[in-house]
Amino acid sequence: MSSKAKRVLPTRPDPPSAQQILADVRGSPPGDPVCQPPPAPRRDRGPGSPGTEQRERLYRQSRSYVEMNQRLQESRERLRERREELRRAGATLERGIAEMREKAC
Repeated sequence: MSSKAKRVLPTRPDPPSAQQILADVRGSPPGDPVCQPPPAPRRDRGPGSPGTEQRERLYRQSRSYVEMNQRLQESRERLRERREELRRAGATLERGIAEMREKAC
């Protein structure tokens, strides 16, 4: 077996204080993208802008999805009810067949 020397990792430095962070941000160059606020969200102007059309399309698509989901849930419930009816009818039929076999013998 080979003996491997255990590596001792250096301890993690303490996090910077709020004052150190502020001093770092204030000392950054004006063009530094990390220290700039994110751009404001773009506002569409008027009904003909491309963003409005895309939002409208997504809205219609979402409505269609919700309506289809509701129809599927209703169909699932109807199928569950019909399955239960068929199960009961099958059980009744099995009892009827058993009674007829008893009478025939």
